[in-house]
Amino acid sequence: MTTAMTKKFQRVGGKLGLFAARRWSLHHGHRILAALMVALSSLIMPVAVFTPAWPEEIRQARREPQPSKCDRSQFRVILDVGHTADALGANSARNVPEYYFNYRLAAQMERILIEDGFDKTVLLVAGGRARPSLFDRVARANGLSANLLVSIHHDSVPDSLLESWEFEGKKSHFSDRFSGHSIFVSYENSHRDGSVLFGRLLGKELKDRGLQFARQYTQPIMGRYQHKLIDPDVGVYRYDQLVVLRATRMPAVLFEAGSIINREEELQMNSGERRDLISASLTAAVEMFCNRRRPNRFRG
Repeated sequence: MTTAMTKKFQRVGGKLGLFAARRWSLHHGHRILAALMVALSSLIMPVAVFTPAWPEEIRQARREPQPSKCDRSQFRVILDVGHTADALGANSARNVPEYYFNYRLAAQMERILIEDGFDKTVLLVAGGRARPSLFDRVARANGLSANLLVSIHHDSVPDSLLESWEFEGKKSHFSDRFSGHSIFVSYENSHRDGSVLFGRLLGKELKDRGLQFARQYTQPIMGRYQHKLIDPDVGVYRYDQLVVLRATRMPAVLFEAGSIINREEELQMNSGERRDLISASLTAAVEMFCNRRRPNRFRG
């Protein structure tokens, strides 16, 4: 057997020492090659066939037919500006009313959604005192035949957690202990599943852009503001009693965009970069939600 032939058989795992003294013929070569093939086949480990452990939602999506493309021109989103000019909500660490933050962010979201083809988006601005304004905005929202409501807010903490400081010569309060956004849904909403679905879509988009959700709502220190975290991956909480979520006749979430009582996060919420990230997250979530829902049809 030539050196070249020896190397060739060594490359496929054959041991030629047993056959070195034998005279090679075409017949013998065929017999040895066949024996080597059998021996090699016993050394090959079988490859396990397995099915990836996909999350249930992904498996379900694979089983279901693909949804039709979103008809953005027929999908109405209501962006509810939290609080009113008469009931301004919480004060930030630098004495800026929450209502200012809510309106500015909601107006930017409205503009981006309209630019993205959701031209029936409505910016809902209520007036008057706090409690009456809740029922007013719910009545107006229910009269708009909308597909989704997102109530825009900015977060604070219970008074017992506030600390005092002075900003620009004025006494103020802050709490740097907590930060992040929060998403709330009501299980008493008539479109509970849709509300939870959109909450999760929004939370995932925010997470994918590097934004963290607030975790303090599960802690006893929050008192009556303690709530159940129903999605610990993307920060969706259950808050059944919120009027704007419970009484609206469409999927609805309340979105606390960030903590303005946290001094560092207040500065971030004032930045265009943070508002752009949040607005892009909302727009992407609305598009995915629209693909899964049947839009209302509007006349005129």
